[in-house]
Amino acid sequence: MYGDISGYQSTGGGGGGRRRPQVIGTADFYRRLPSEMKESTKIGIIMSFIALFVMIVLFVFETYAFLYRGINSNIAIDVNSEQLLQVNFNVTLYDVHCEFVSVDVWDTLGTNMQNVTKDINKWNLNQEGSVEKFHGRNHQQQKISHEHHSPQELQKQQQMREEGLLAAVDLTSENIEDFHSKNELVFIDFFAPWCVWCQRLAPTWEKFAQEVNWQHLDVGIGKVDCVAHDDLCKEERIMAFPTLRWYQEGKAIMPDYKGDRSVGDLLEYAKKKIDAYEDDEYGDDEEEHHPGCLVAGHLMVNRVPSHIRMEAKSVNHELNSMMTNLTHRVNDFSFGTPEGLFMSQLLHVLPFANAIPEAEKRSNPLKGKFYPTYHFHQAFHHHMKVISTHVPFLFSSGLVYQVLAESQLVIYEEMEMPEIKFIWDMSPMSVYLEEEDRYWYDYVTSLFAIIGGTYTTLGLINKVILKIFKPRAY
Repeated sequence: MYGDISGYQSTGGGGGGRRRPQVIGTADFYRRLPSEMKESTKIGIIMSFIALFVMIVLFVFETYAFLYRGINSNIAIDVNSEQLLQVNFNVTLYDVHCEFVSVDVWDTLGTNMQNVTKDINKWNLNQEGSVEKFHGRNHQQQKISHEHHSPQELQKQQQMREEGLLAAVDLTSENIEDFHSKNELVFIDFFAPWCVWCQRLAPTWEKFAQEVNWQHLDVGIGKVDCVAHDDLCKEERIMAFPTLRWYQEGKAIMPDYKGDRSVGDLLEYAKKKIDAYEDDEYGDDEEEHHPGCLVAGHLMVNRVPSHIRMEAKSVNHELNSMMTNLTHRVNDFSFGTPEGLFMSQLLHVLPFANAIPEAEKRSNPLKGKFYPTYHFHQAFHHHMKVISTHVPFLFSSGLVYQVLAESQLVIYEEMEMPEIKFIWDMSPMSVYLEEEDRYWYDYVTSLFAIIGGTYTTLGLINKVILKIFKPRAY
């Protein structure tokens, strides 16, 4: 393999010429035997194909390893200087009316954003739990006006109450069916004695019942005390006090009355319903009773421990805590800007992201999870630890927020309003993901080593086999 590098060459003519050393002789690292001295064997041919196959396979795997680099993760103190954090959420509540859904934000700095419902979108749900129609942003719940009554009028109603001469009929579980059978159209006030809005409505409701009688309107006016007859109110699924509900032939006609609570407005509503019933127009106007609501939006909050509360709340009602069911599904609850969210989605679809461990892709652990509450006075609290994660992407580094989450079911007192809580705090440490660097000459060196090593190793194996079996040449 290593040839001579010196020789002799004549300097003159004839045999008597002087010979001197050749400056550069032959230096051949790759000497070749004449073809007539080579011998081909069947085993050699087989080993050649095996060597070629092994070289190709190793070449492919080495190239793949060079192109798809590994990921190293390091933990360091979080140096993120952003003061605000974007919180993105999309939650489906299956048993709360959109008009009652309230969203509040609280943090440890004392910043309280109460009823930020005006900054989010809400959609009503249909019977299957799917989005039916856009409810609106609900920029501000419209306050309902109440009618004022003179002391003399209130005193007169109190005297009539003591004498049992009130026009509005007190309904119970025992007499409500009989009341429906006697009146094709019924208008009922479901109230609680402790409710301040019910107390303000009571004299108006009685005066309204008297006007109905005086005008001979074909509608029965009743009222139900939901404290004394809680079973009846549970059966009717009364979620707020007062609830003014219209019935036709014993069937509730939705939605409930939401207008001003004055005698004139109540009379106008009753006459409109009576006319619709007589003209048989309920088939077009009736709205089915599906209380579910989808709440979605995003908020900018301080980068400090905070929580979002979702509960049933109204400026015109007292909510019935005994009928508040907060069964929900978290469709999305994530942190970060749209760019960061887009990058977190790419981590699950791009080929190069396969090198990133699944433990580093937890940007939305609550997504798609269903949290049912089978009893009243219960709600889930979701606790999250938010970790800043710097992910290499193309020629830069992007910020993604990882989330470690756990949920627990909380039992509330009977008169306490349950609420869904999303609680989080920021980790003081952050994760830095880095690609494993590999230079091109390392790749070339590895290829030469693989190809040369394969050729040499299989050549030695071929010689051993030839010595053992001594095959004939052909």
